[in-house]
Amino acid sequence: MIDAPGGVSVGAALARAREHLAALEPRSLEMVASHVAGLKALVPPATEIEIASRLEAAYQAASGVIDAAGPFERHDLCAAATSLCDVIDATPPDTMLDWRIIQVHARAIELMLVLPTEAVVEREKVLEGLADMRARKVHSAG
Repeated sequence: MIDAPGGVSVGAALARAREHLAALEPRSLEMVASHVAGLKALVPPATEIEIASRLEAAYQAASGVIDAAGPFERHDLCAAATSLCDVIDATPPDTMLDWRIIQVHARAIELMLVLPTEAVVEREKVLEGLADMRARKVHSAG
């Protein structure tokens, strides 16, 4: 009962919710790291048959980063993962993607995980680099 007689005030309920959410952030970052490890472990497809399943695995890992980082307002991590999803979306079916793109995104997310919170400029530079690469790769795929 929020803001009712005998209940909890809205302010107190929000404060408790923020505390509970903050307590979940370390687990969220572990999940992000796990998805990054999954991206780094992906190997380029050896055959045309493997292309779709490997791209799907990369897309799912990037989506997992967004799902884990989003509630904690880690816009940097979400932007890097979204960038990878955009590149995969722009890749025509049965086309071999330059696999280095996946590894670069994984390393970018990994780097942003270890950068100190105040490293705003550095995060922006990483995201700018991904945006430049995405623009080149999406343009060349289209």
